[in-house]
Amino acid sequence: MITTLSRLTKHLLTATVLCTVAFTIISCAPETQHPKILVIVSSENTLQLQDGKTYPTGYYLNELTVPVRKLINRGYDVVFANPAGNAAAMDKRSDSADHFGNDRVVYESYRKFHDGLTGLKKPEKLSAVIETGLDRYAAVFFPGGHAPMVDLIQDADVAIVLNHFHRAGKPTAFICHGPIALVSTVKDPKAFVLALEKGDMKEASQLASGWPYAGYKMTIFSTAEEQVAEATGLGGKVRFYPDAALIAAGGKVELAKPWSPHVVKDRELITGQNPGSDGLFSEALVNAVEANRSK
Repeated sequence: MITTLSRLTKHLLTATVLCTVAFTIISCAPETQHPKILVIVSSENTLQLQDGKTYPTGYYLNELTVPVRKLINRGYDVVFANPAGNAAAMDKRSDSADHFGNDRVVYESYRKFHDGLTGLKKPEKLSAVIETGLDRYAAVFFPGGHAPMVDLIQDADVAIVLNHFHRAGKPTAFICHGPIALVSTVKDPKAFVLALEKGDMKEASQLASGWPYAGYKMTIFSTAEEQVAEATGLGGKVRFYPDAALIAAGGKVELAKPWSPHVVKDRELITGQNPGSDGLFSEALVNAVEANRSK
């Protein structure tokens, strides 16, 4: 009887030790990190127009939330950043069911999702993101709205990010006015923008010599679409047209019929033409990220 109890006690102690070791190994194992996507938004909320007029702007609700929601649903972690590290503004004209198929239920769903994105209230400062390392990000995404035409178009840190992703061949995605941020990678973006504002496309092209994206197929909000926006909501004329800027830089700009969904992919670059391209664009972005990660 004593021998049997002794053996039983020994087995119980052994089982306890094994369970403790197994628990410790499981507990100490590193958690699986979800791949990160860097989302760069503008720090600006006002667009300077011609004749001294201004337009209150920011990112477009659907252009930001539709791709971001799809990325999160696929298991990606999203990190928001902008040049100043300040709260990002939304263009109030985009806060409407009009951009969600006139479906109020869908709009309210995305609006609720948007309101839960705490990173938009306090994005990381882009310089800090660069300092901590860009290799951790599987892709970079720039939503649209007119605001990128103010700061992202000529921001030095944006250029650092884009050059990094260009060299790495990682998905680099923009929608609507977002592709204008590509201009930041010309040698002197401020001089390039001044040439655009003067209407001197020859000078602009010369200033863009050596642009990393020269010869890439791409799309962006078209002049025809911008002219409709000028007449129906901006309250004035923009200082230059986005498609003309990318053409002057050396991009092979492909434009579809105004307001038609249109997405262009060339190597690592993914671009969507307008707000209505959000669905096609989101699918193209996710597919590109997953394809790149499976290499």
